[in-house]
Amino acid sequence: QVQLVESGGGLVQPGGSLRLSCAASGSIVSPNAMGWYRQAPGKQRELVARITSGGITNYADSVKGRFTISRDNAKNTVYLQMNALKPEDTAVYYCSYGRTFFAMNYWGEGTLVTVSS
Repeated sequence: QVQLVESGGGLVQPGGSLRLSCAASGSIVSPNAMGWYRQAPGKQRELVARITSGGITNYADSVKGRFTISRDNAKNTVYLQMNALKPEDTAVYYCSYGRTFFAMNYWGEGTLVTVSS
């Protein structure tokens, strides 16, 4: 089993920035992949960004150029730096972990990001 604990959500004005963190613990294997997904009210969960332990990244088109995913493999922690936030970025953001991008089997409880003036 793998446990994921997210932090860093909150309320921010449009154009502002936030950084999310997610620490993984438990039966961590390598190589692996970690990532962020989000779910807005009334919408399906969607990919935001993901990264392998080797540093390969993948972003949703809607966040390219604004969000940056990174990780510290020694700490089993993934980060999401979110800049130039828009109201449409408002959602619950979930951390995910898996053996590969296509096997993200573990999920955190989510952290709420609200972008509003």
